[in-house]
Amino acid sequence: MLIILCAATSYFLLSYHIIFFGDALQILRKSRLTSEYTFVSVMGESPENIMRIDTLRKAGIGDLLVSRGQLKEDQKEYYEKYFDSDPVFY
Repeated sequence: MLIILCAATSYFLLSYHIIFFGDALQILRKSRLTSEYTFVSVMGESPENIMRIDTLRKAGIGDLLVSRGQLKEDQKEYYEKYFDSDPVFY
């Protein structure tokens, strides 16, 4: 039973980003199984710095920021286009 619990927890952590906004926790599905940015605190970070992170951007952090009112839809689209076209990995 313990092995099953550990395996399920590991799979959950590989599948989801757990994002701490300061006043709330949000869970965001990862675009692929990875251990990158599993626990993320965006408290005090600008939307631009958050959108700069490829892993979070591909998982849809922009939509989450728009729904929380921290980013406007046109800004989200601009950041997605800008950072997706930039060949540098952030």
